Amino acid sequence: MNITFRQLRLFLALADTGSVSAAAQRLHITQPTASDQLKEITQSVGLPLYQVISKKVHLTDLGLELALTARRIQHEWENFEQRRDATRGLTHGRLRIAAVSTAKYFIPRWVGQFCKKHPAIDVSLEILNRDGVVNRLQQNMDEIYIMSMPPHHLELADEVIMDNPLVLIAPKASPLAKSAHLQFAQLKPERFILRETGSGTRMACDDFFAKHRFKPQVRLELGSNEAIKESVAAGLGLGVVSAHSIQGPPGKSGLAILPVKGFPISSQWHLVHPSNRVLSPVAQAFKQELLKARD
Repeated sequence: MNITFRQLRLFLALADTGSVSAAAQRLHITQPTASDQLKEITQSVGLPLYQVISKKVHLTDLGLELALTARRIQHEWENFEQRRDATRGLTHGRLRIAAVSTAKYFIPRWVGQFCKKHPAIDVSLEILNRDGVVNRLQQNMDEIYIMSMPPHHLELADEVIMDNPLVLIAPKASPLAKSAHLQFAQLKPERFILRETGSGTRMACDDFFAKHRFKPQVRLELGSNEAIKESVAAGLGLGVVSAHSIQGPPGKSGLAILPVKGFPISSQWHLVHPSNRVLSPVAQAFKQELLKARD
């Protein structure tokens, strides 16, 4: 096979975007040029690498393998460039981070502090739900991943970087908010508003409730802490959210944190990456700064 590095970058862009035109735009070439290059790649491999269904590109199994190979090659090249630059200090480089949605309350501050120290570093930050982050982790698309419930089926380097207490919230006007101490039995008549199934917060909640043999009456499942807080403030039920999502005094948002025995639910934020991946100098520096701040 005779495939150039630029062609591999084009195929990787195709895998990421699912569109020939979007891949062409990413590499700043015309769509006809991109189409011709993709045909050359397919001819060089000798087997179909993708098919177009309803105007969207779907990779074949072999195409997925080629995308993974191209991504590894790209990572290795970027690591080489960063190792070269590291001999002169962290003056250049790119850092890719993927984080679950609740991390949006603090991860931009961490990134901002890192960029102040290293202004020439470019940072790509993806904020997604847990499934989206796990998917990127499986495809080795980023260098650093921030989440509260790392997947157990992957071989990961895993560091706890910060506590993530989960609190029980109620409308500020709720009679429950006037109590100094509450028991689970007092929550049985209440309706709950929880994060969607599969989120780290929901997994921690389900484990906690199962441990205490409590089955909440779930009224709503929502995909963000903000939606839960608004729904709770509107009187639709009780909610469980990360304490990091409560900005300022709860009362200003029409909320109250309930003093229920067993709460806050203990949880932590983890920094993970594939255990067999050698981090670039930039990613390693970012990781070390977070671990130093933790300690």
